[in-house]
Amino acid sequence: MIAAFTLGTVLALLLGASSLAIAFSFGQIAFAATLVWVLLKG
Repeated sequence: MIAAFTLGTVLALLLGASSLAIAFSFGQIAFAATLVWVLLKG
């Protein structure tokens, strides 16, 4: 799940997020989506 946060943040930065805070927001969204997926799968 940490990898999802990191990947979401890095991907947002590579796609042109205007600031690090916005990139972290996308990382949090990726983390939350991964958490929901893990909870529903198991």
